[in-house]
Amino acid sequence: MRTRKVFLGIFLTALVMTVVLISIKAYYVAIALVIGILLVGYRELWSLLRTRKLPPFDERIRENIGKSVRNGFIFLVFALAFLMLPFSTILISKPDTAQVLGGLLLSGGLAYLLSFIFYDRVEPKLCERGLKMLKIFLMTAGISVAVFILGVFLHNALSGLFGVEEPVFFFISVFLAPLGFTVGLIGSLVIFVQGLSTKA
Repeated sequence: MRTRKVFLGIFLTALVMTVVLISIKAYYVAIALVIGILLVGYRELWSLLRTRKLPPFDERIRENIGKSVRNGFIFLVFALAFLMLPFSTILISKPDTAQVLGGLLLSGGLAYLLSFIFYDRVEPKLCERGLKMLKIFLMTAGISVAVFILGVFLHNALSGLFGVEEPVFFFISVFLAPLGFTVGLIGSLVIFVQGLSTKA
């Protein structure tokens, strides 16, 4: 009963926020909010549509939801921190604030959904080697993003300091970092899909 009330409260709040956002013509944010809520509550909505009941919430489900919420929050914090960097203003100079906020809400909901699917369906099926490889690929992608940010910063700083185009960090941030991110992302997705399709 308590879970049903919390679930209903979240969706009513989202509905009110969506109406307010539409009334102030923040359509991108409203759409992203609706999709984000659907991504976050897909398990409950699917159960309500099929059985008209909320799914059971045992200790494992609560733990998975908690870890997924944590991952979604961490993703949003890092995304906001990235957008606050000086060179990031160039990336968001054309889209307005509503588009950026909508993108954050949508990507945050997707981060939650992927995290929950991983903890609920993928992690129990992966062997120790698979989990280790997944962590390596995720670390590769994360380090590549950090190297990209650092490379852009150092390139701009050195170019401004010496008045010449700095080539080393430019090459790292434009070629090596995106390559490392692509390898890490593709490797992570391959292991994720393998774990998702493996029969228990």
